Amino acid sequence: MEIPAWPRVPHPQTVGARTFLLGWVLLQVVSALGTTETVVAYNLTWKSTNFKTILEWEPKPINHVYTVQISTKLGDWKNKCFHTTDTECDLTDEIAQDVKQTYLARVFSYPAGDVDAVGPTGEAPFRNAPDFTPYLETNIGQPAIQSYEQVGTKLKVTVQDARTLVRRNGTFLSLRDVFGKDLNYTLYYWKAASTGKKTAKTNTNEFLVDVDKGESYCFNVQAVIPSRRANQKSPESPIECTSQGKGDSREMFFIIGAVVFVVIILIIILVLSIHKCKKARTGRSGKETSPLNVA
Repeated sequence: MEIPAWPRVPHPQTVGARTFLLGWVLLQVVSALGTTETVVAYNLTWKSTNFKTILEWEPKPINHVYTVQISTKLGDWKNKCFHTTDTECDLTDEIAQDVKQTYLARVFSYPAGDVDAVGPTGEAPFRNAPDFTPYLETNIGQPAIQSYEQVGTKLKVTVQDARTLVRRNGTFLSLRDVFGKDLNYTLYYWKAASTGKKTAKTNTNEFLVDVDKGESYCFNVQAVIPSRRANQKSPESPIECTSQGKGDSREMFFIIGAVVFVVIILIIILVLSIHKCKKARTGRSGKETSPLNVA
């Protein structure tokens, strides 16, 4: 007679271990579902050129939004870029009010579905940006050459001051208006057929340097703030070149053209004079050979 097979009974310790593991997993799932961790901004960085100033940070938001605040050291906090999903905020209009002030900024993080949520300290989590002083730290943009002229042994170069977003009495100021004599320019110049560079410096916008007559020159300029410890120099401007050789050729062409024109006029006058003289001689000869009229 066949003995029936009875179901195997698990060992009590195995049942207890499995029950504990299942309970722990459920506890973690419930805990995760009931907790929303707000990501705090990091890597806060100022990006500023000619006082156009933007604060950037990371990371890109997924389930949260940001609010930026800015203040001077002794001022009140102002909200900017309120509840944004961007990772940058243009703060130019704030720092342009006084570029010599030092500014503080911070970025708050809020859950996307509950912008009024705060942390356990009664405040939404935030990260501070480094202090920023525009006058000392904004990058100087690439300058431009407004005009140039080479006459004989003199090369004159005029630099155009970049405009900024800093205002005074409703007018946008140039870099020269903001920095005054703190703004210098360096001129790099060289013969077009050479690589050896010479330099000249000025705290105005004009250069007048000695060059060799008849030689073409190439040059560019760079803005410099010598009083700074960092960010002293701008990128160099595009290179410009004079065309002294072409200018000489053009001048010679006009001279030769003028000489040819004068010669042609003289030839025409001479031909007309000769023709007139021949005509006059022919007339006199005809009168002399004509018979006398007899009454």
